[in-house]
Amino acid sequence: MPQPRHATLATIALILGGVAIGTTEFVTMGLLPEIADGVGVDIPTAGHTISAYAAGVVIGAPLLAVLGATWPRKALLIGLMVAFTIGNLLSAIAPDYGLLVGARLLAGLPHGAFFGVAALVAVDLAQRGQAGRAVGRVMLGIPIANVLGVPGATWLGQAYGWRTAYVLVAVIGVATVALIAYAVPHLPADPTRTVRSELSALTSLQVWLTLGVGAVGFGGMFAMYSYIAPTVTDVTGLPASAVPLFLLVFGVSGFIGNIVAGRMGDWSVIRSIVIGLVGMGVALGVFAAVASYAVPALVVLALTAVLASVLVINLQLRLMQVAGSAQTLAAASNHAALNLANALGAWLGGLVIAAGYGYRAPSVVGVGLAVLGLAILGISLLIHRRDHPGRVSIRPGGPAGRDASSSVAQVS
Repeated sequence: MPQPRHATLATIALILGGVAIGTTEFVTMGLLPEIADGVGVDIPTAGHTISAYAAGVVIGAPLLAVLGATWPRKALLIGLMVAFTIGNLLSAIAPDYGLLVGARLLAGLPHGAFFGVAALVAVDLAQRGQAGRAVGRVMLGIPIANVLGVPGATWLGQAYGWRTAYVLVAVIGVATVALIAYAVPHLPADPTRTVRSELSALTSLQVWLTLGVGAVGFGGMFAMYSYIAPTVTDVTGLPASAVPLFLLVFGVSGFIGNIVAGRMGDWSVIRSIVIGLVGMGVALGVFAAVASYAVPALVVLALTAVLASVLVINLQLRLMQVAGSAQTLAAASNHAALNLANALGAWLGGLVIAAGYGYRAPSVVGVGLAVLGLAILGISLLIHRRDHPGRVSIRPGGPAGRDASSSVAQVS
């Protein structure tokens, strides 16, 4: 395995791409009222721009992962980030609601494939037994975005217009392209990776069930978080200037959660997913009850962010366990599932708000989605126990896989 000329810079390059992606994904939620005013629609309708981005991820993750299966991973990472940057520039200049929705769809296309390939590169370069921590490091881009990028871009958008937030994301994208080109090692394309081998993941019931856990169970967090800005102003009763503080708390907590999640994944992937789902369902229910009170709402929001990180990282590891040789498609598809959760959560949250149930209602919807996700996981485990009695270890790269072959993750 070739080593990067600058190992730290290689890791930073992958993280920085995650910062750009995380910022563009979540800043729309923080600027939803401004975007709605800017393009002349109401807030629930503006929420469809969130769903459009998520739909782009759902479409782009499997499609680009399969089409890029035979590409050298460094070249694929660069191409994906260039496309992402262009999508965000188009978002910044979109003159009306319809074109903005289209631009957000385009910006979302590279999201899942970038994270999927970045996770595989990180695991390839990791020491044996540290796959969870390697994936956790790559995924630090999301919480860093929520700590710095999203609050900063939200403030920028409130102060100088919402379009400037997407310009900032494009600038980070350009910096990412340059750093990947310089620091990430060349990893030659694996000749055994073909479109057909990647599509083999679609025949695995466990892959589909794991994607279902993410698409449904993680939707609960998005049902609440998609409408965090109007919840803070209308339910908690704070000024709009307090919204970046809530986003900052969410981001810091997610950063902590990523660190915890990687270590939990090296301990037990399945137990970590269960903890994430059960904990998130409870936290969302509590958030609905305490949303009127600033400090309790902040505390519960922080706990939700930690549990969300635990769930995301370990769903990524679970897919790498069950995908066999279809590593690129499986790793990318996790983000497709999570953004399907984004679209589902934002849509259901918008429905209950439009029906007159108020901004607490999306959190209650989230409880139900977490329970459904747990039920899907239960089915997956029952099938696994039937097919593999006892405690089984699976290499994330599969018996013949070069990917992730340096680490063994426990299924139980």
